[in-house]
Amino acid sequence: MWIKICANTNLDDAQAAAALGADAVGFVFAPSKRQVTAAQVAVITPHLPPSVERVGVFSGTDVEAIASAAEQAGLTAIQLHGGIDLALAHSLQSRLGPKIAIIPTTHWTVGENQQTTEAKVAQDLAALAADPANYRLLIDAKVGKTSGGLGVSYDWTHARPILQAHPTIRVIVAGGLQPDTVAQAIKVLRPYGVDVASGVEEVPGKKSYAKLEAFIKAARGAS
Repeated sequence: MWIKICANTNLDDAQAAAALGADAVGFVFAPSKRQVTAAQVAVITPHLPPSVERVGVFSGTDVEAIASAAEQAGLTAIQLHGGIDLALAHSLQSRLGPKIAIIPTTHWTVGENQQTTEAKVAQDLAALAADPANYRLLIDAKVGKTSGGLGVSYDWTHARPILQAHPTIRVIVAGGLQPDTVAQAIKVLRPYGVDVASGVEEVPGKKSYAKLEAFIKAARGAS
């Protein structure tokens, strides 16, 4: 089970996540109360184990701006949080080469017409399955136009058959995961990985060591 601890804003939290066994730490470059700059992240990444992925979350579409930030910050992966845009993903991969992975994102909209949401996620999964790049895919919760770090979950039972229709895609599940719910999410969805931000925080931008430890232990135990 691949485990990502996202929305880190300081070295202590990123190092704690790595020491506890996280496979990746994330940094939010998109507009957010947890937003960081490339210069801030560049101070953190050299102090992380080489085996830990360093993922930047971006919502824009400016290839050069994203690529430059990724290089300055010392990232090993880019998460595109603005929805599935394979043209953007391919352009970034061409610009950066294989040294930096690309992770597209689709959103499960909570509180709206579920048939519409299911159809959109299924369409995005089909597009990724047909793409030769074999990208990993993050599925996050969305409320209205807001996504990321909301602490809101979507209906895993409804999502399961849609994910199972494309077993070759390495799906990363996000959205409202917490230490006491992540095992159930893994049991229902059987994803490639899980991603958490607010579920392991004391306050926005500051992690709880106890929650980090409990989350990673629960995710490892469930997998």
